[in-house]
This record gives sequence, C-alpha cells and structure tokens, in this order.
Amino acid sequence: MTSGPDWHLYQTYLSVMRLGSLSAAARRLRLTQPTIGRHIEELERVLGSALFTRSQRGLIPTPLAHGLLAKAEEMEAAAAAFVRVAEGAAQADAVAGTVRITASEVFGAEVLPPMLAELRAEFPRIAFELDLTKRKQDLLRREADIAVRSSRPQQAAIVAKKLGRFAIGLYAHRAYAERRGLPRTAAELRDFDVIGFDRDDSAVRAVAPGTAWTDRSLFNLRVDNDLAQLAALRAGLGIGVLYERIAAHSPDLVPVLEKEARFEIETWIAMHEDQRASPPVRAVFDGLARRIAAWLGTRAPRPR
Repeated sequence: MTSGPDWHLYQTYLSVMRLGSLSAAARRLRLTQPTIGRHIEELERVLGSALFTRSQRGLIPTPLAHGLLAKAEEMEAAAAAFVRVAEGAAQADAVAGTVRITASEVFGAEVLPPMLAELRAEFPRIAFELDLTKRKQDLLRREADIAVRSSRPQQAAIVAKKLGRFAIGLYAHRAYAERRGLPRTAAELRDFDVIGFDRDDSAVRAVAPGTAWTDRSLFNLRVDNDLAQLAALRAGLGIGVLYERIAAHSPDLVPVLEKEARFEIETWIAMHEDQRASPPVRAVFDGLARRIAAWLGTRAPRPR
C-alpha cells in the first residue's frame, strides 16, 4: 500500500493556492522559498501530476489543483477540529484545585450533589468543599468561593447571577394526613403537629414574614437544622416547609394549604470578582449556573 503525502505538503499546497506565489506562501508558513518549492515538487511526484505551471504572471493552478482544493480544505478543517478536541481535553485536565461552595442545608443536600457529580466527571481534578448553612458566608473574606443564595448579594465586589425562582410551601407525609387529616385554613394549624425553627427564625422571616409559621409557639417539633426538619417531615412527624420541586419527587408528601402557604424565592449564584481569574472556580461557577437554571426551568444567563 502506498502511503499518502505528509500533511505539511498539503498545508504548503493550500498556502500557494490561496496566496498565488511560492514567496508569499513561504512568508505565511515561515519557511524558505526553496523549501516551499520542494514541497510542491514532492506533492506532484506523489500525485503523479502537475499542480502548477510557471508563467511570467507567476504560478497558475492546473485543473487538478483546483479540483483538489475543496478536499484539502476539508482535511484542514478536520485537522483543526482534531487539535481543538485535544486542547479541550488537556484544558479540562489542567483545571485543578479545591472549590468551596456554600448553600442552604436542604439545597446543598438535595439539589447540588447530582450537579457536582457531573462536574467531577467533566473536571476530574477539581475537589469540592460544601459549607451548608443558613448563615451567609462572607465572599469578600473568602469564607467560600461560590455561594448559592436566595437573595442578591449587595457587595460591590461580588459577581452575581440570578438563575430563576422556585416555590416553597407546607407539606405533610401521606401517612400523617391519613391519620390526622389536614388543616383547611391557616388558623387550624394550631390543631395539628407543625415542624418549625427553634431559635433561628431568620430564614422563615426573610421568605414569608407575618405568616402563621413564623410563630414559634405553633410548633410541636422545634429544630434549626433544615435537614432535620426535612427528615421529620418525611417520617410523618407533622407539617413542615419544603421546596415544591423537592416535594414533587416525593410521592408520599402532600401539599397543605396550597393557596395560603405558597411563596416564591429567587435563586442567585455569586463569587468574588477576583475569582473570575481562577480556572477551577470559574468552571464550577459556570457549570453550576447552567445546571441550577435548568433545574429551575429557566435558561442559564450568558457569562459576562
């Protein structure tokens, strides 16, 4: 089997076709004119036919040279794509480091893990640290690299994107509803078991100030940990607050007071503006922005 011409011969042929002379091609490829001439001669030898004729006006492409142009350009495009794929893989492998993410307890435990698994597959050299808390970690003091929040950060040095909105409401386990029934009005909540905060009412008051479940005396189970509240809700201990999208994936949870106790919350992702220069932080920021926006049912904002 006869081997085909080396790729650099095709590159020389394309440059001569596009520029019209050996000297111009030599300047473009940073080679000497005699080298360009030898490349063309070698290619003509392998093909068994002339590609150019010399005249006082310079090089004139033969019909064969014109006929090969489209195929050579396809080869050039394929070679460029080959390099892009290789460079992209190398770049992904080069994005390395630890990224610290802060989010609320329920969002961090119920929503983020599948997204982080996808990001780990895409960037295997990134490690994650999750700080799940209601307290807003200070991005200016670098307590976290990325924050997922329910309100827009106000600091001037913070880069933030609004990803969409999600609803929260009251829910109860089906077994509890069958055993105790469900309230028909907010006033009737006092006749039922309600799960709520203990000492930290900041999250509830920020979302729904003045509602029935901001009254601590209403609660039969008081705990400030949101994951403990969720576990109690799923165990049938009573009625509690939960994200609508999470409840939708739990067929045993039923809504309570849908019209009176449903509120929407904004979702933002934020980082310090200096972190835009950090490849791992920027990769995770952009990746989470796309995935959280998709989870919320909206398009991800364009990167700035």
